[in-house]
Amino acid sequence: MTTAPTFPIARPARWQDVPDARWNDWTWQQQNRLTRLEEVAEVVGLTEDERHAFKASAEHFQVSITPHYASLIDPNDPQCPIRLQSVPQPGELEVHEAFELADPLAEEAHMPVPGITHRYPDRVLFYVIHHCPVYCRHCTRKRKVSNPTTTASRNQIESGLAYIAATPAVRDVLLSGGDPLSLSDKRLDEILGRLLEIEHVDLVRIGTRNPVTLPQRITPELARILSKHRPVYVHTHFNHPRECTPEAARALGLLADAGCVLGNQMVLLRGVNDDPECVETLNRWLLRHRCRPYYIFQCDMAQGITHLRTPLEKGIEIIDRLRGHVSGMAVPHFVVDLPGGGGKVSLLPEYFQKREGRWVTFRNYEGKLFKFYDVP
Repeated sequence: MTTAPTFPIARPARWQDVPDARWNDWTWQQQNRLTRLEEVAEVVGLTEDERHAFKASAEHFQVSITPHYASLIDPNDPQCPIRLQSVPQPGELEVHEAFELADPLAEEAHMPVPGITHRYPDRVLFYVIHHCPVYCRHCTRKRKVSNPTTTASRNQIESGLAYIAATPAVRDVLLSGGDPLSLSDKRLDEILGRLLEIEHVDLVRIGTRNPVTLPQRITPELARILSKHRPVYVHTHFNHPRECTPEAARALGLLADAGCVLGNQMVLLRGVNDDPECVETLNRWLLRHRCRPYYIFQCDMAQGITHLRTPLEKGIEIIDRLRGHVSGMAVPHFVVDLPGGGGKVSLLPEYFQKREGRWVTFRNYEGKLFKFYDVP
């Protein structure tokens, strides 16, 4: 049986003398992100392959690592799961033109106005910022994220709000980016207020990795703003138990106490979390901190991340191993977001075995067979 540990922070020498008050200030964390090769090398013992990947990938996708997240990296382990998510790897330089796509989910093709992706009838994705505290190496929006030319101007956001207000079919708005919590409290307060004044909008969701990479951003002031605008659903992005720090636990607690409904969207990554025990440990910790595991995403067909993708069978195996061994609330949906804007489809282990007349045979999580009578 796995446990759900909380991993403490071990500050690298670079930040040993930083006072706690400054370390816990999210603006200080933003201002002191590692962005250059020599800065990362001071904290992480980079391999020659990583140095080459860092230089060669710079013009395509920048590097940004908060001091908090950098402190989770094992500096001596090239296979550290935090390192694989934040430090450029040689696989990013491999080109697979047969299937890799700059915009794998066809978000741009489904934009009625700039910054709004409307693929499903009742919901839209609202792109409000291009910036993230950490630029994840598995990012599906490398074409936009970290690129200052894609920033959402005030006019673009006004256009998006106008589109939502004029489209009664839209009941659900997902704020995304970049990371929406990179906006100031004032700007976020304004956008949330405007959205929830629209009569046909039932709920607003925020997709954010700040509780993982910059938990200091979740302040009591931010929590008070979110509590004003219920219902706000917050989708976090924890990928590995090593990200389950005391700071992350505090951030989730503030969000939950503010009335936010928390769900986690994990991306399945080779060498990071493609292991049932790893996922079980993570999901137990999440539930303990009032965040329900919601999705396991199959890694998209985005450019430069094929080395992190796993076979589909791996995700199905993880779901099969979780069922029956953990609470149903700890078993997320394993989904593939189909290329070309096809939307999400869920994949499940095969429990149906055979049908004999009205009798149907199923297997359970232990591999035992049971007969069920199916009425006409």
